[in-house]
Parts: sequence; C-alpha cells; structure tokens
Amino acid sequence: MKQSILPPPMNANEFIEQELDERLRALEQEFDADVVAFNGDIVLGVDGLFRTAIEKKRQENPGRARLVVLITTFGGYIEVVHRIVDVLRHHYQTVEFIVPDYAYSAGTVLVMSGDAIHMDYYSRLGPIDPQKETEGGELVPATGYLRQYERLIKKAQDGNITMAEVQLLLSFDQAELYSYELQRQLSISLLQEWLTKYKFKNWKTTATRKIKVTEAMRKRRAKQIATALSDTERWHIHGYGISMAVLTNDLNLLIDDFGTVPHRSDQVRRYHSLLVDYMTKLRHQGVFHTTGHYHPISSAGG
Repeated sequence: MKQSILPPPMNANEFIEQELDERLRALEQEFDADVVAFNGDIVLGVDGLFRTAIEKKRQENPGRARLVVLITTFGGYIEVVHRIVDVLRHHYQTVEFIVPDYAYSAGTVLVMSGDAIHMDYYSRLGPIDPQKETEGGELVPATGYLRQYERLIKKAQDGNITMAEVQLLLSFDQAELYSYELQRQLSISLLQEWLTKYKFKNWKTTATRKIKVTEAMRKRRAKQIATALSDTERWHIHGYGISMAVLTNDLNLLIDDFGTVPHRSDQVRRYHSLLVDYMTKLRHQGVFHTTGHYHPISSAGG
C-alpha cells in the first residue's frame, strides 16, 4: 500500500499569512481589482518596494486595469510619494485608495492621487506638510520650524524680540528652511495636479445647479482643497485627523463611504485588523502585502 505524503504542518506565522492572503483575495473580488496593502512610513526605499511588488503583480495577473491600495501611514517624504504615483500610474489605468484607519501628511497627498477614495466615519486624512527626520530617525513635521521662524522674524520686525529669541532665530539653518518651503510647495502643486487629472476627471456638472464643469473649474477646486489641507494653523496640529464628514462637507470632496456597504466594510476591517495584529506580534515597523508576498519594512524602507 502506498503511503500518502502529507505536507508539513504550517506554523502559526504561515497560517496567519495564508489567512491574510485569503482576506486580500476577498477584497480583490469585492472591488474587482488588484489589491495591495501598505502600512508604514513613506520613507526612502518604499518607492522601490512598490515598483518591485507591482511589477511582480502585473506579471502574475496582467489583465486587470484597476488597482486598489489599502493604506495606513503617518506620512513621510513627498519625493517618495511622487515616484510611487509614477509606478502605480505606469501599470494601471485606474488607481483607488482605501483608508481603513489613517493616512496623514504625505499619505494624504498619495491618497489624493486616486481616482476614488474609500473611507468610513472612522477613517482620517491629515494636513499636508513636509517631514524632517530627527537624529533618532523619527519623522516630524517641518512646517513647525517654518512657522516658528516666521514668528520670530515678525517679532524682530516689530522690535519685540528678546535676546534668547534672537539666538534661536540665528540657529535656524537657512538652507533647510528653504528646502522645507520647496517641499511644502511641491506637496500643494502635486495634490492640485493629481486631483484635477484623476479624482475630478469625471466631474462633468455641478451637483446643485447642473452647470457644465470646465477644466478651469476643476483646477480651481483642486487648488482650494490643496490650499486648505496645507493650512496647518487651520488644523492646529500635524497629526490632526480630518474625517470623511469634514472632507465632504467643508472641502466639498467626494468620498466613497465603504461603511454603507456592510459586507465590504466587514472585509476591510477584518483584513486590516489581522494585518495590524500580525505586525504588532512580530514588531514590524511596516509591511507591504500582496497575495502570496508579505514583506516587512524597516524604518529605512528595506
């Protein structure tokens, strides 16, 4: 009698990664699209991970023209966001984003490059501003440095500055401040460009008066949104969460509410919660996941 050869039993991690694959496949069926998940900081090297993963995904399934990115991030570098968008748009005609929890700063800019944005009442985007890496490797908002410098300059012009503040003013690195300002302007210009080109491409008539929407109107609306999101004083702090309701009612931005579709909401939450739990268990700082490929990310993006 021939003995059947059984595969070796899976360990706990293999089982969880198999379950993550199954839940990601369920999302692919739900959205009729390729689906990838990214959770972590948008740091140098992450753009390369996107390129490698997306190219492999296209080799495995070249037929689909639609991609959905499930994203959770505190933000990162706008230059990396720019290259990620170039990668996504090179391979897919339609790119959409799901925000199950939060996508702040550069993550908000990335999400705004989508043809559609999927959120629910719990999801949050955030103000857009450049990031500065501390000596400890942490990312902190650079806009605070610009605001403080501008405040001290105003006090000096008004003759109300103290000696201690003069010393602080002189300690600012002018080249760094200039780079922060350039990054801030880049964030605004990219967000404006991508909203006009992708999110607003099917905006044909106004909602209330049914007026025909022109390209100039799309650009003007995109600029209004970009300017509002870059106004950190309006949102008070860098990590302030901007809800779907605020984006819709205050900024007039159309958001697809996945919470109104119970089975879709359940699939998004089940996948996201398992991914976060698994990352926490293994102490992974970030992860890029496609079906069959779970790739942990270090703080340096490798």
